[in-house]
Amino acid sequence: MGKSAETAGGRNLADLVRDAAARDRAARALVFRGTTLTWGELDDRVDEAAAALRGLGLTPGDRVALALGNGLDFPVLYFGALRAGLVALPVNPAYTGRELAHLLSDSGAVVLVGVPAAVGRVATLRADLPALRHVFVAGSAGPDDRPLADLLATGAGRGPVDTAAGGEDLAVLMYTSGTSGSPRGAMLSHRAMLANLDQCAQIVPPVLATDDVVLMVLPLYHIYGLNPGLGMVARTGCTGVLVERFDPADTLALMQRAGVTNVAGAPPMYMAWSLLPDFAEAFTGVRLAVSGAAPLDPAAQQRLLDATGHHVFEGYGLTETAPVLTSTLTSEVAKPGSIGRPIPGVEIRLVDAAGDELVGADDDEEIVPGDDEPGEIVARGENLFSGYWPDGAEGPDADGWWRTGDVAYRDDDGDLFLVDRIRELVLVSGFNVYPREIEDVLFTHPGIAEAAVIGVPHPYTGETVKAYVVTGHGVHLTTEDVIGYCEGALARFKCPTTVEFVDALPHSATGKVAKSRLRAAAAEAE
Repeated sequence: MGKSAETAGGRNLADLVRDAAARDRAARALVFRGTTLTWGELDDRVDEAAAALRGLGLTPGDRVALALGNGLDFPVLYFGALRAGLVALPVNPAYTGRELAHLLSDSGAVVLVGVPAAVGRVATLRADLPALRHVFVAGSAGPDDRPLADLLATGAGRGPVDTAAGGEDLAVLMYTSGTSGSPRGAMLSHRAMLANLDQCAQIVPPVLATDDVVLMVLPLYHIYGLNPGLGMVARTGCTGVLVERFDPADTLALMQRAGVTNVAGAPPMYMAWSLLPDFAEAFTGVRLAVSGAAPLDPAAQQRLLDATGHHVFEGYGLTETAPVLTSTLTSEVAKPGSIGRPIPGVEIRLVDAAGDELVGADDDEEIVPGDDEPGEIVARGENLFSGYWPDGAEGPDADGWWRTGDVAYRDDDGDLFLVDRIRELVLVSGFNVYPREIEDVLFTHPGIAEAAVIGVPHPYTGETVKAYVVTGHGVHLTTEDVIGYCEGALARFKCPTTVEFVDALPHSATGKVAKSRLRAAAAEAE
């Protein structure tokens, strides 16, 4: 038999699947488009995937990129890579060739498993990706493609596979926009990912039970869908209903058919649901609904509460923290606009620019709430990442604290409220968009002399991208020209949705674009 609980290096994330199978092989694990896998069947498929990947002659720690949607292939390959001692690299399959090439090149990915469209975008760039030795297509493969089914067939019948990594070993390389403007790989160990699941499991009352049915519509390539979603389902041994694409009406109908009891969502989902006439009926069987990745609109929150009698509990976290840091589930009351309090096992401080804590402590070393002074959120816990790829730069300090770049204040009850981000990240439907990446694309347009990008509020996606553009002398461009140009190099959610043409951009004394003035002008124009 393969190892189940402990490896020489500590727990492995894939042990969660094996442990769930050991408890009840016949229990439903995942449901997708009418197909159901039990925990025993999923464990067997994970073994097959692990054996197949090992058969490629990979070295422990090699990166396996997964450009897949929310189907059964993702969890099988994800846990299979981890069980084989490899590193999973979840990738948005909708990324452009340019974006995919950056992630594959920077990570040194050796294997890519992707949907046909993603593999096709990479095909013309293979010469620039010398580390990428194996590419497999999930789904309909062309005559020159290597089907994923052929790979998995090589692992069939091999039996249980011993886990080859765990603990502090790198488990997931998750790319997120860093302060440089280009996506950077956050190094998440087995320890960090498992710790966050353990921390979430300590919330009272429990967020999941073995008889729960969880709607899994959040993308598995996003840290929110990956760990609090798929990871928590595996840890609990309950049932996950996978949804490949979010459609408000379709998902409400699915929730009723599948008997969904637990919903993990993002603000645009709840906004869309709250505007439909039959959403209250679909939520009658839901005992817990949570939201994360971006602030939830208070009006949508109130519509849901009025119709269902249930709060949507909000949380806060980052890719680098695997990801959950706070939740209104830990508050006495779920206040609109609040991100709640730290979950068990997580410490939070608010500090000034010098790193000094803004709130004092009493004789028992407990935080004293209520001075309402905003400060940067600094976090500590076993769930923190190991720094950025490849050398662990900018990770937690020697005492385990890590500065998030987000600003919040604490009210008299001890509940936290986000007020700003030190970094200029724009949150579009919960996805990080860094203005510098978009500006770099705009600067390559021959007709654009100067450009600046900011985030502006959007009723459906939380924020959206707005570009300010200065054209060259005698050049005429339209909004459609600029957006279309960006769509050739960027994923759709990163592209500007509005463009304002200006004669000149405001600059500071040091010559930098004064984005604070652009934000103020955008706010006045609303």
